[in-house]
Order: sequence, then structure tokens, then C-alpha cells
Amino acid sequence: MPKFTYTAIESASGKERKGIVESATSEQAAHDLKAMGLLPTSLAAEGGAKPAAAPRKDTRKVGGPAMPADLTPSRPKKKSRGFGRIINTAGLTVFTRQLATLVNAGMPIMRSLETLARQEKNPAFKEVIESMVESIRSGGNFSDGLLQHPRVFDRLYVNMVKAGEAGGVLGTVLDRLSKFMEKAEKIKGKVKSAMTYPVIIVMVAVGIVSALMVFVVPKFESIFKGLLKNQPLPPLTLGVLAVSNFIKNHIIITVILGFALYFGFKAFHRTRIGTRVVDKFLIKAPAIGPLFLKASIGRFTRTLGTLLASGVPILQALIITRDTSGNVHVADALNVVHDRVKEGDNVAKPLDSTKVFPSMVTSMIEVGEETGALPEMLNRVADTYDDEVDNAVAGLTSIIEPIMIVFMAVMVGTIVIALFLPIIKIIQGLS
Repeated sequence: MPKFTYTAIESASGKERKGIVESATSEQAAHDLKAMGLLPTSLAAEGGAKPAAAPRKDTRKVGGPAMPADLTPSRPKKKSRGFGRIINTAGLTVFTRQLATLVNAGMPIMRSLETLARQEKNPAFKEVIESMVESIRSGGNFSDGLLQHPRVFDRLYVNMVKAGEAGGVLGTVLDRLSKFMEKAEKIKGKVKSAMTYPVIIVMVAVGIVSALMVFVVPKFESIFKGLLKNQPLPPLTLGVLAVSNFIKNHIIITVILGFALYFGFKAFHRTRIGTRVVDKFLIKAPAIGPLFLKASIGRFTRTLGTLLASGVPILQALIITRDTSGNVHVADALNVVHDRVKEGDNVAKPLDSTKVFPSMVTSMIEVGEETGALPEMLNRVADTYDDEVDNAVAGLTSIIEPIMIVFMAVMVGTIVIALFLPIIKIIQGLS
């Protein structure tokens, strides 16, 4: 019988467990793990084998919940497996908000999903909603339907819904989840807007310099050769002419080199060392570092606070927050906190020992633990840092504008000066 290596979360304690289970198919393995009180997060056949999934007709006969899509789904969706995102964050937020409104109004979850499916204009996402309706109709829970589409609903979304179902407060949890997504998208948009201006300026500067190098500088070179005869040119002029000749005579190589640098950086960023280097730079850089650090702290505190307020166990909430932190150094710190909390410690002390988060954050978390209001305190910290991100974005924009103007002036000015130095020499010779 095939063996499967699994990683799962204990439903009762929230602890992470790893091991091996023997089952005929991956679906049966996931079903056996759920029967043992474990929520599988990953399941892989030993030796790289891919045992066949159970037929669809057998799955429909079973009254239990449907299995996750990444554990060999019984009903594959063609559109769900395509390239690109099925729905963006804004669309998913609207869906969550509408679903929360219908559920809080007393409408059953299956009927609510059917209503949203009828009005959905995105055919791929409509198919996702209809598959969740079918999953609930066959005896599964709403969270089981979400597990079939990991590319649409992340672990945070699924675990919050699961906690809402267990506590009988699904409508409240969906409402809280939609607010969380709205605020997270708002902060993400502000950080992106802060970086959009310098990127545009750099692209414009590169375009202007490239045009000068290809069309203007070569004409001056012919003028200098005709008027200066064999007289030497200034070193700055020689350097600019050399760059101009290379770009003009090897324009294809230059374009390829530019793309190679871009994709090379992307590939380096995907590596473990590259991720650490880039993430370290983002939170330690003089100008943009404080902005990214505050955004990371706001994301961490709001995610953890929302999960705890929804009834997710602390250890499971820390794992989910770690995996969705967006920064490897923040994730490392949360990994330390998770291990210490598993041993019986609280959250504030190990968080403070990591030296990643400011003392004000750890102090407020400590107060929240002492008063028994940790979720509320975490959300309060998140609100504070959201405001600080707003101020940091405004301050960074005011600093970047003059820096970018000076940057463009230096680039263009260097070329102009390099071209005028020989002209001055020609004028002196004529006089």
C-alpha cells in the first residue's frame, strides 16, 4: 500500500505534526488524517509516485467533507489550473463582504453561495463558487470547499472560516475577514504608490539618456573628429563616446543585457540567500527601511489579532501568520515565538528577544496578554502602525521627489558637459 509523508495541524492544540500514513489514495490518506483529528497542510507520496485518486462517483457517495485540491482533487477544474490569478484581492474582498452580509442576514451558506454565483461575471471564479456549492451539497463544510482552491483562498482565509464554523459565528468571522482584507490591501496599495514615483522617474531618465546616446552623441563625435583633427579629447568625453558607441553598435546586446539583469535579479530573489538579502535590505535601508518595517509589523499584528479573535488556536495562528508575513526575517522571528509558546512561554518575551520588533510593540502585546485582551491589543497596534505607514509614505514621497530630480539632472548634465568640453577647446583654438 502506498505511503504518504504528511504535515498536519492538530485540531485540538494547534500543534504541527509530521509523519507517514499508509492509504490506497491521497484522498483516503487525507480522510484518515482528519479522522485522527489532524488538518493536513501538505501530503506527498513517498518516492515521487502519484497514486490515482478515487473516482468522482465514489467521492459523491461519501457523506464526509471533500478533500483539498492540492491533495489530488477528485474533480479537477480546467480554469482553476490555468495561468494567472483567477480573481484579484479586490474582487475576493467584495465576494467576502457580500457573503458576510447574506450570512448575517440569516441566509444559509449554500443558498448565499448560489446567489453570489448567479451574479458573478468572472467565469473562472463563478466556476469556483459553483464547485463549493456542490461540495456543501454532497455533505462537506464551507471550509472543505475552500480547501479545493488553494490558489484562490489562502491558509489564513480557510482557517478563519473553519474557526467560524466551529464556533457558530461564520457571519461574524467573514465580516472580520473582509475588513482585514480591505485594510491589508489599503496598506499594500500605499506602499506600492510610494515606490511608483521613483520607478517612473528612473524609467524616464533611462529613456532620455538612451535617446541621447543613440541619436545625439554620435553626431557630435563626427564634428569633433573634423574640427579637432588628431587632438586628444577630454577623458569624460571619451567615456561618454565609448558608452554611446557600444549602445549604438550593440543595441540588441544592450537590450538583452538589461533583461538579463532584471530576470537575474528576480531569480536571485527567489533563492534562499537572495530572499534574505533583499528582505534585510528592505527593512534596513535608510529611507525605505522604516516604511517596510512598519508595514510588516502592521501586517503581522493584524493577521495574528484577526486569527485569535476568530477563535484560531495560538500555535496554529502563529504558523499561519509566519507563512503570510511577507518577510523572511519576520518569519524567522515568529518561528522562534512559536517554538517558545509551544514550550509554555508567552508571546511578548520571545518576540522581544528576536530584536526585530520595536519595544513598544512587545510592551503592548505583553499588556494584552496580562489583561486577557491580546486580540484587541494586536489590532490596536495594527491601527497605530497603519497610521504610521501613511505618514511614512507622505514623508518618503516628499524626500524622493528632489532626489529623483537631482538624479536626472546629474545623468543628463554629465552628457551635456562631456559634449561641451571639446566645443570649448575648439573655440579656444579658433580664438
